[in-house]
Amino acid sequence: MSRKIKIGIDVGGTFTHAVAVDAESLTLVGKAMVPTTHTAAEGVAAGVVQSMHKLLAECRIGADEVVLIAHSTTQATNALLEGDVATVGIIGMGKGAEGAVAKRQTNIDHLELAPGKLLKTHHLFIDTKSPLSEEAIKHAMTELQNRGAEVFVASEAFGIDNILNERKVIEVIRDAGHLATSASEISQLYGLKVRTRTAVINASMMPKMLETANMTEKAVRESGITVPLMIMRSDGGIMDINEMRRRPILTMLSGPAAGVAAALMYAKVSDGVFLEVGGTSTDISVIKNGRPTIRSGEVGGHRLYVRTLDVRTVGIGGGSMPRFKGHRITDVGPRSAHIAGLRYPSFAGAAELENPRLHSVQPKKDDPYDYLAIAVRDDSQPTFTFTTTEAANALGLIKKYGTADAATLNKIATWLVAQFNMTVQKFSERMLEIASHKIIDVVKNFVAEYKLDEKQLTLVGGGGGAEAIVPFTASKMNMGFFIAEDAEVISAIGVALGMIQDTIERSMMNPSEADILNIRSEAMQSVLRMGAAADSIDVRIEVDTKRQRVIATASGSPELRQRAAKIVALPSDQLTSIAARSCGAVDGETRCVGETEFLKVYQAERVERRLFGVLKSTRRPLRVIDREGVIRLKLADAFVHSSPVLNLPSGLARLIDEFTMYGDAGGLQPDVFIIVSGRIIDLSGLAGKEQVLALLRTELQNYSGSENAIALVSKKE
Repeated sequence: MSRKIKIGIDVGGTFTHAVAVDAESLTLVGKAMVPTTHTAAEGVAAGVVQSMHKLLAECRIGADEVVLIAHSTTQATNALLEGDVATVGIIGMGKGAEGAVAKRQTNIDHLELAPGKLLKTHHLFIDTKSPLSEEAIKHAMTELQNRGAEVFVASEAFGIDNILNERKVIEVIRDAGHLATSASEISQLYGLKVRTRTAVINASMMPKMLETANMTEKAVRESGITVPLMIMRSDGGIMDINEMRRRPILTMLSGPAAGVAAALMYAKVSDGVFLEVGGTSTDISVIKNGRPTIRSGEVGGHRLYVRTLDVRTVGIGGGSMPRFKGHRITDVGPRSAHIAGLRYPSFAGAAELENPRLHSVQPKKDDPYDYLAIAVRDDSQPTFTFTTTEAANALGLIKKYGTADAATLNKIATWLVAQFNMTVQKFSERMLEIASHKIIDVVKNFVAEYKLDEKQLTLVGGGGGAEAIVPFTASKMNMGFFIAEDAEVISAIGVALGMIQDTIERSMMNPSEADILNIRSEAMQSVLRMGAAADSIDVRIEVDTKRQRVIATASGSPELRQRAAKIVALPSDQLTSIAARSCGAVDGETRCVGETEFLKVYQAERVERRLFGVLKSTRRPLRVIDREGVIRLKLADAFVHSSPVLNLPSGLARLIDEFTMYGDAGGLQPDVFIIVSGRIIDLSGLAGKEQVLALLRTELQNYSGSENAIALVSKKE
C-alpha cells in the first residue's frame, strides 16, 4: 500500500534540513541535510532543491507518494538585509479635497532596509477627479520607467473602499509585461501611507522571489512531484506558491515561523514558551491557548500592514563561544563556533585534542579580540573552541542530540579550566549562567507583556542546540521544560505539518453581524482556493474596537482532517491527574465537568488567601484535554455550561449578560469558547453579544441539534 508523505524543508543559517513525515501517523519517515546555499547564484533556493533530491533518494520516496511539499525561506529576509530589491515606481491617486494629502502620503521616499541598504522609489501622482484612462496609466508607467523604476505600485486614497482604479492600473502595467501590485490587494486597512509602504516593499521583492520560486517549482516538477508546492508564511501558516508570487512580503519571517508551527502541530504545545536553539542564536516565541502571539511587521524600523509571529531572537545558541580576560569569563556570544570557523571538542576524537594551547581570536572584522579558542597538536592557528554545548555536556545536561565522548571532553575541559583556576563544573556553570541570563530577560519580557502565569509556563526546546540551553535556563527560572522529539529537525517538521492559512484584516467601525460573517466567508474562500479541505477549515475572528478593525484568520489542512491515525486514549484517572497538575491542584480537587466525543473539560477549585489569610477568594481553573492527554485550552477561572447544540445560543446569551462587567467605559463582555465534537471554537475576540451569537449559529449549522456542546465563559482580566 502506497504511503502518503509530506515533505518539509527548512532553510537555516547553516544547514537546510528536509524531512519526510507520514501524513496519517504524523511520524518521521526520514531526514536529509545539506549546507545552506547563501552564495549560490540561485540563493538559498538551490539548497532547498538539493535537500529535496537527497531526501527522495535516501528515503526511497516515490514522487507519487508525496501528498504535500512545503519549504520555509530566508530569501525575502536576505533580499531586504542585502538590499537585493528592485526600484519601485509608485502611481499615487486621489481626487478632491483629499488629493493633496494623497499625493503626499503615496510619495514614499527611499527606504533604508538595513544600514547602507536602500530601497529606491520614484513617484508620480494622477488626479482621479476625471475617469482614469489607459493613456494616462501608460504615460505614468513610461515616465517612471525612464526614471529607473523596475516594478510598480498603484495606491489610491480610500482604495480599499473602491479598488477599480488600482485594479485598472496594475492590469495595464501587467499587460505591458511588467510586475505590479496594488496597495489594496496587500492590505485592506485604512492608513494610506503605511498601506502604500507595505505595497512598495512587497513589489520590491517580486523579481527576486519570482525568479527563485520559478526555479524551485521547476525542479519539483522535474522530480515527478505534481502536488502543490507550499511556502511557509511569517504568521505560522503555509500558502501556495502562486500566492507567494503575489504577496512575497508574507514570507519575511518564515524561518522562525516554521519552528512555532512544529511546536503546535508536532510537539502539541498549547501553552508555553518555545525556544528554537540553533548554533548561533535562539528564536523565542509564546504559545497561548493553542495560538502563537502575533505582532505587526517592521522592516528597517518602518511599520507595515503585515502580521507576523512575535518571535524574538537572542544571540545565544548551542555553539556560542565564551569571551575572556585574564583568568575570568566575561561574556558568552554572540559569535559561535560556526561563525569563527572553529570546531566543537564534543565531536572530536581524543587524538585530535593533543597538546592544547589557549588563544584569543577575533571571529569577524570589528569584533573584539577576546573570544576563546584552542590550538592543538602542532597547529599554529586554533581549530577548536569551548562552546555552550561543551559546557552542557560537562554538566550532563545533553541526553540526545549533541552528546560528547565523556573521556575526550573531560580531558580537554580539565586542561582548559586549569587556565582559569576553576573546576569543570564551575567553569561550565559560569558559561551557562551568562548565556541563560540573556534568554531569561526575553522570557520575562514576554511574561509581562502577555500577562502570562509564570507558575504555569513550560519551556519547550527545539533545534539542534536545545539541550545546550533549555535545561539550564529552565532550572534557573524554576520552570518545567521538555525537549521536543526530533528537535534537530523540528522546523522542517513544522513546515511539513503547516496549515494553509490566510488573514483578512479590514478597517471597520461598529461591524454588524453581516460584516462579521462576510469577512469570515472571505477568509474561508481564500484558503479553499489555496487547497485547504473544506471540512478542515477553522476561522478565528477578532474585533479590535480601539483600532476599528476586524481580523479573520482562516486555517485548514491540505487534506481531509490531518490525522486518521490510531489514537492511544488515556484512561480517565490519568487525564484527571494531568489536569490537576496543570491547575496546581490535587486529583481529589479536580473533576470532569463536561465532555464531547473527543474532548473533556476538567475543573479544579482553589482558594487563594491574601493579607495573612484575612481575605480569600475562590478561583476555578479549567483545562480542556483531548483523549491523548494533550491540554488544548487553559482558563484561569471559568463557568461551564453544557447544552444540546439546538439550545446553546439562547443559553449562551443569558450567560454573556450575566458575566458582562460594567464600568465607566461601558460593558466588558466575557471571553467565550465553545467545545463541540473535537473542535474548540474561539469567540473571545468578538466585541458584542450579537456578533458572538451570529458567528456561533454559523459555526454550529453542520452539527446535529441533539449533539452535546459546552460553553466556557470567562471574565476578562
